[in-house]
Amino acid sequence: MTPPRPAPSPTRLLSRGDLRLLALALLGEQPRHGYELIQHVSELFARVYTPSAGTMYPLLASFEQAGWVLGEDDAGRRRFHITDAGRAELLARRDEVKAAQHRAWHRARDIAKADMPPALRDALRQFKGALVRHHGRWVDGEAEQVADYLLRATALLNGQPAAPPDSSTPPA
Repeated sequence: MTPPRPAPSPTRLLSRGDLRLLALALLGEQPRHGYELIQHVSELFARVYTPSAGTMYPLLASFEQAGWVLGEDDAGRRRFHITDAGRAELLARRDEVKAAQHRAWHRARDIAKADMPPALRDALRQFKGALVRHHGRWVDGEAEQVADYLLRATALLNGQPAAPPDSSTPPA
C-alpha cells in the first residue's frame, strides 16, 4: 500500500494526483465531455479553482492510452465512457479515490467558509451551538419548524421561491 499523500498546502487546492482520481471517478458515474468534467470540478470548488483545458484534455488522453476510457464522437465533441479496465482501476484504487474526494470536499468547504460574510458565519456558529445545547430536548413540531426555516433559507440561496411557512406548526 502506498503511503498517504500530504494534504494540499493552503495555496494548493488539490494534492498530487487528486484531479486524476476525481476525473476518473466522475467518468465512472456517467459518460461526460471534457468540458463537463471541467465544470463539475469547478463547481466542487465553488468556482475558485477550474482546471484548464490544457490540464483536462491531456489527462483524458492518458486515460485513453491506459485503456480506462473510450472517447466517442458526439456531435463534433468527444464524450468519454469508462471501460471495464477503467472500472477495475477505480475499484483497485477505491481508497485513494475516496480520500481524494474527501480532501476535495473539505477543501471546498474551507473555501466556502473563508468567503462567507461575517454576519452569516456568526449566525451559523450560534445555530450550531444551539443545536448542541438542544440535543435530545425536542418538543412536538419544533424540529419540523426549524427544518422549514432551513429549507426556506436554502431556497433563497438557490434563487428559488421559498415555499410559504408550514401552516401546521405555529410561528416562533
